[in-house]
Amino acid sequence: MRLWCGLACLLVVLATACTSPPNKEMDQAQGAIDAARAAGADRYAPAEFTAATTALKNASDAVAQGDYRLALNHAIDSREQAQNAARVAADTRAKVRGEVERSIAEVNALITQVNAWIASPAAARTPRTRRTAQQVVTTSTAEVQKAGSAMQAEDYAGAQKLLTETKGRLQKVLPAAPNVAAAQSTKRRK
Repeated sequence: MRLWCGLACLLVVLATACTSPPNKEMDQAQGAIDAARAAGADRYAPAEFTAATTALKNASDAVAQGDYRLALNHAIDSREQAQNAARVAADTRAKVRGEVERSIAEVNALITQVNAWIASPAAARTPRTRRTAQQVVTTSTAEVQKAGSAMQAEDYAGAQKLLTETKGRLQKVLPAAPNVAAAQSTKRRK
């Protein structure tokens, strides 16, 4: 008899739990989505963020249809997806920032190499190439500063694009510099 009373009470609790909209869970899901957006999930974890917002919309649709159990499931799913989106966004943001920092270091190393060549005696023998290299170094130094500003504004894609272009220009100038320097050092050895 006690077993039947316990089961009856459980059924009543479950039935009443699904007779009203899951407002609390939907509010929690919306809060998690807002937190994920603040973490940059819409930019750095778009698939996960979209899944979270879609699940919340599905929860709202289920409430409108009176299916509160389905609405509860969607609301819980939305909250979990939003929390996952926030984690993925934080990881992706850190990864992208690290890539941009490495690119800045690579460009600075190339600038140093080109500057070393410009200061060498071999560069004095090729004034046109030296002048071009100096212009590229000046432009590249300014672009590294712009990339740093873009990083501070969290425009990692813009910073990376700028650094890739800068790196390409420096690499075009650099092959002429070491070849001349290498040719000069081989002549000295003979």
